[in-house]
Amino acid sequence: MNKSLFVLISISLIIFLINVYNIQWNKSLNSDENIIALIGIVASSCAFLLLLILKISIKISKEKKIKN
Repeated sequence: MNKSLFVLISISLIIFLINVYNIQWNKSLNSDENIIALIGIVASSCAFLLLLILKISIKISKEKKIKN
């Protein structure tokens, strides 16, 4: 589970960086290409945060099992 979680976190970071690279700074942020990149940035950020929450919850559940 730990390795697959690491792979998913790294994929979400790679997608985030690709979308940041795809933003065209010389155009307005309301252009179609930039809106697609911004949606990708928000989606990959949400995925990253959810995966971090999952990692923390797994760590907490392991500590709780050790104490009981």
